[in-house]
Amino acid sequence: MKPRLLITPLPYHQNPLTLFACLRQRPGAVLLDSGRPDAPGGRYDILSSDPCAVLTIDQRGQVHCDADIALPTAPFAAQQALLDTLDVELPDSELPFLGGLIGYWGYDLGRQIEDSLAQSRDVVTLPRSRLGLYDWAVIQDHEQRQTWLVATAERGEQVQAWLEHTPASTDPFALTSPFSAEMDRAGYGQRFRDVQRYLQAGDCYQINLAQRFSAGYEGDPWQAYCLLRQATPTPFGGYMAWQDKAVMSLSPERFIEVRDDRVETRPIKGTRPRGATFESDDAFAQDLIQSPKDRAENVMIVDLLRNDLGRVCQPGSVQVPKLCQLESYANVHHLVSVVTGVLGQGQTPLDMLAAAFPGGSITGAPKVRAMQIIEELEPSHRSVYCGSLGYVDIRGHMDTSIAIRTVLADGGRLHVWGGGGLVADSNEEAEYQETLDKIDRLMVALANDESTDKVRQHSYAPQEQ
Repeated sequence: MKPRLLITPLPYHQNPLTLFACLRQRPGAVLLDSGRPDAPGGRYDILSSDPCAVLTIDQRGQVHCDADIALPTAPFAAQQALLDTLDVELPDSELPFLGGLIGYWGYDLGRQIEDSLAQSRDVVTLPRSRLGLYDWAVIQDHEQRQTWLVATAERGEQVQAWLEHTPASTDPFALTSPFSAEMDRAGYGQRFRDVQRYLQAGDCYQINLAQRFSAGYEGDPWQAYCLLRQATPTPFGGYMAWQDKAVMSLSPERFIEVRDDRVETRPIKGTRPRGATFESDDAFAQDLIQSPKDRAENVMIVDLLRNDLGRVCQPGSVQVPKLCQLESYANVHHLVSVVTGVLGQGQTPLDMLAAAFPGGSITGAPKVRAMQIIEELEPSHRSVYCGSLGYVDIRGHMDTSIAIRTVLADGGRLHVWGGGGLVADSNEEAEYQETLDKIDRLMVALANDESTDKVRQHSYAPQEQ
């Protein structure tokens, strides 16, 4: 007889960090954090730990699972096969997650989709993908202001005991060196001009170019995530840590949501910084809304995503209900569009993810050629950055982010990327500045210093290779 999942109410916490602090040192602890419940997509927090199995895709593209389960060798097929092993009796519930996969799909999974991507080098050693199979979760609904434990009776007793533990003390977090850039200002400029040559030659309409910053650190990455969240709350946050590695994401961008076979993606293209005064802030917002260039960039990616969704969705079901609408966050204004569709018969959410991966908003168009040029010009692999964080539920629900505004911890180093889509009429200085506007607030928060200029005066120095 299948074990039955029960849904048990728990005390509501507006801030999920209080709950997660009791779980975070357990094996496989993971937090999907809607730090902006007022923003689209920011309704639910999902917390869990102690997965039944962990599946990783290493940097050579090999599938590994810590449980004795026979799995296919293809990444997305292996993930679907692992998901299918979770066999429980489900209650009737509107909650988004009743067990399944939680974790990340790194941008570098794309090199298994397009095998010509092999020129740049690995700097970050995190696997290409890491997903746990979870048979329980704590779900927080910020719209209804309710918290629920989803678990079998036996598992629920364990979790309730874990949640009553006093959180363990942590080592204070601090940077041990300033953030430094992988490429200096001149290096960015040379790559910008290389992109322009490709655009003018007709290789692409748009190419996303990013630069990486890194710094040494000591202490607990959890403290770093708390600093980041306080500085830049977003609807698609996430935290997971293991060994000497951690993923700390403060993303504003949904990649793909699937619920009851309905698919939604919310591409972001177009960025302006927030102003110091109401007047300057509004001026930045209006400049973005009225910018033909930014609107054109957004529309290009909408068309790409319509094509990606059309590969898996029912014919004629793909629509664009919102185009180039303003959304504002702690550090920037963005233009956001919404593309929807209906999943085709026999297709799964992981089929949808694979068809659209990686997200077009962080590659360019056409996608494969843009990825080849990114591989040629960026000095190192993107790792988790520009991949996705999220969950796939056993009922066929899925929600994933684009892993921008994401900091990775790896062996005593932190890595963060800032990027932007380049088109034929892009301005080099403005695009360079945009990469900084997107992540300055993150670097300042981690430096625990309110002076952006103090961080910036170090962040342009190229790293020693």
